[in-house]
Amino acid sequence: MVSIVVREPGALEVRSANIPAPKADEVVVKVRRAGICGSDVHILHGSNPFAVYPRVIGHELAGEVFSLGAGATGIKPGDRVVVDPVLCCGYCYPCRIGRSNVCANLQVMGVHRDGGFRDYVAVPASAIIGVPADMPFSLAALAEPFSIAANVLSRTGCGHDDTVLIYGAGTVGVTALQVAKLHGARCIVADIDETRLERAKTFGADAVVDSRRRSVSESVKGETDGLGPTVVIDGAGIPALLNEACRVASPAGRIGLLGFSPAPSTLSQQDVVSKELTIVGSRLNRRLIPQVVTWLAEGRLKPESMITQVFAAADAQQAFELIEKEPHRTLKVQLDFS
Repeated sequence: MVSIVVREPGALEVRSANIPAPKADEVVVKVRRAGICGSDVHILHGSNPFAVYPRVIGHELAGEVFSLGAGATGIKPGDRVVVDPVLCCGYCYPCRIGRSNVCANLQVMGVHRDGGFRDYVAVPASAIIGVPADMPFSLAALAEPFSIAANVLSRTGCGHDDTVLIYGAGTVGVTALQVAKLHGARCIVADIDETRLERAKTFGADAVVDSRRRSVSESVKGETDGLGPTVVIDGAGIPALLNEACRVASPAGRIGLLGFSPAPSTLSQQDVVSKELTIVGSRLNRRLIPQVVTWLAEGRLKPESMITQVFAAADAQQAFELIEKEPHRTLKVQLDFS
């Protein structure tokens, strides 16, 4: 049995691990498949301000129930499940108004507390979401990254009348694209990588912009009868994009920010006020994984081709090296704990 630990920034280790015993309100999950997220890479590099070391990383988990604490009900050993890694207190102001993803006492698995890159993990029973018995673990493990997209598009109010501009054709951008298409929106994806843009087309992009060759503002100014895109999503996490997003957005447009950089952004107050723009941050997900599981089960999302590589969990070092050295080859890399 293995556990994947970042001992300190720059030091990834594969260690042996024991099967935990569940507390009364916990469930032990036998992890079968887990996805590597950009935040796992950030923790490895020491660029996540919330991580404390050493840390078992990983929060995109799918597996099956192994054992139950005395107080865990409604599930049984062998049930297929995914885990919501966003753990909240339930009583602070954000929790009381339904914004548990920004809980004042937030604990995120793999960041604030040990995560799920291990064969067996004990989690609160409240974090368990059942999935259909015939859903592959590889597909179920995509539920959490899609919940990030669902959250930002909920925050920006995406609907069928919208034209959505998405900056970035990596994992975040591609998941946002697919959820926006599910809502019936027209979608434009901008990136500097031609391979990624071609891949975005396969996931439903109505138009793509290679921003090395053509300015984004010129490319989208004809949208919405010449007003511009009605929703802009920063899936690239680049602070400098905010100013451009405000310039290109339609009057009454909404801008969703997913980046987590401490670097300042500039924007024109005139653009924000004259067009009455709405700018929202979006962090993690607020109890949206059950909705994503339903979309996956109903076939409304068909993202299997996002999984570009699968490594045995014991080969995690090679998986991280591939992501870092050849990012153009990867979209979603998963670890197999079977």
